[in-house]
Amino acid sequence: MTPEEQITKMKKAITQAIKVMGDRFGSTETDVAKAIDELKASMQTAPVAVPQPSQSQAAVAAGA
Repeated sequence: MTPEEQITKMKKAITQAIKVMGDRFGSTETDVAKAIDELKASMQTAPVAVPQPSQSQAAVAAGA
């Protein structure tokens, strides 16, 4: 999934969740659960590699 597709999916899920949760009397518990599930699914992406500090940077940080 491209970043643009991911953003579009997240925007749609957020909009739906706001609509469902803002309509307390017109939304069922099922609607809310579905909106939450869609939000969770929209936020799941391929793992992003987080840069790890090099050995020398870790040693400096540990010594400080």
